[in-house]
Amino acid sequence: MHPIIGCAADLQAALKSVASIEPTFMAVTEKESALVALAEARSQLDALSARVLSASDDLGEQHGLRDAAAWLAMQTRATQREARRDLALGRTLEQHPAVATALTSGELRTEQARVIGEAVDALPSHIDAETRGLAETTMLQLAGQHDARDLRQIGKRILDVVAPEVGECQEESVLAAEEARSAAGVELTMVDDGKGRCHGRFTVPSHVGAMLKRHLLALANPARHTEAGLRDESGDWKPLRRRLGDAFVEYVERYPIAATPQTAGVNATVVVTMTLEQLLTEHATAVLDDGSRMSAGQARRLACEAGIIPAVLGTSSQTLDLGRTARLFTKAQRIALGLRDGGCTAKGCETSASGCHAHHDDPWSRLGLTDLTNGRLLCPRHHRLAHDSRYAMTIHADNKVTFARRT
Repeated sequence: MHPIIGCAADLQAALKSVASIEPTFMAVTEKESALVALAEARSQLDALSARVLSASDDLGEQHGLRDAAAWLAMQTRATQREARRDLALGRTLEQHPAVATALTSGELRTEQARVIGEAVDALPSHIDAETRGLAETTMLQLAGQHDARDLRQIGKRILDVVAPEVGECQEESVLAAEEARSAAGVELTMVDDGKGRCHGRFTVPSHVGAMLKRHLLALANPARHTEAGLRDESGDWKPLRRRLGDAFVEYVERYPIAATPQTAGVNATVVVTMTLEQLLTEHATAVLDDGSRMSAGQARRLACEAGIIPAVLGTSSQTLDLGRTARLFTKAQRIALGLRDGGCTAKGCETSASGCHAHHDDPWSRLGLTDLTNGRLLCPRHHRLAHDSRYAMTIHADNKVTFARRT
């Protein structure tokens, strides 16, 4: 039997021999010793596994797979991402013998080894071998006092320590590259599940994430809340992730209305429609301008403190038809057009009201009135077509419009 296979068998047997032992009854000093020893043993095992995996290119060829990581993922039900990280670690240990020695001895943690290898490999190509070796040695020494997270930051500035004459220039280029990547990778997705919840995820530059987290932590500060507000529905203390979620809701709902961005002349607010009877009734529903619904009670609450505009039918609190007194549609008229049209009135177009322009059916320049009966919402593309002499616009009975190129 190969010694490595024998070692694996011995490890399995040793672990099985203690599987039924309850650690709760260990003394505090015993737990301390056990946790440190197990962490060192895990590093040693990770190093051995990575080395074997890195030396198994022939295994992938044997099974017609891309590499040994693909085979290992199938055999062990691990994800390919996880297996490839282990393969990358093995490659790192091959290229950095000193790192391999430290990890194999248990002095180094696995994530520290990854970070040190990445930091040295990321040094510019013009850095000589002696400086690279000094950078690696320095980071290995610092690993005795710093975890992987700290080492990653140290790695970005390691040249300041081992080669100050080029360190500042290198840090600037690294930061510039990071900022370019973060700006190019910004994204946000939001999906409503149709059951009263919206799910989402985002990727933003680190400084933006830090700013958002700082704001939310301030709102989630226990000093701002009563004890009842800090407990969940079962009476248990809310975990931080729940309090941050509550803080995010508060952050959105209480965003100053005057500071909301504008699109097409109207603040990015949500319009809620309800009848006067619904407004006064305890059990009723209201309709948002995107077609979704909420309870009238929720609408009343939001109308008091959030960026919500309550459009209560049956009242005349604002004059919407200005006739010839103004050329541009007012904010109130824009809101009314959004409620009536729902979005672009061109058939087949799904652009929402916030993305539309207010268009005069009879042009203002030809004495057309700036009022609701002469207005409609059109997205920028269809608004251009409406003013393009090459196209004829037809208004249908349902207030929808179509365009046809003139012959």
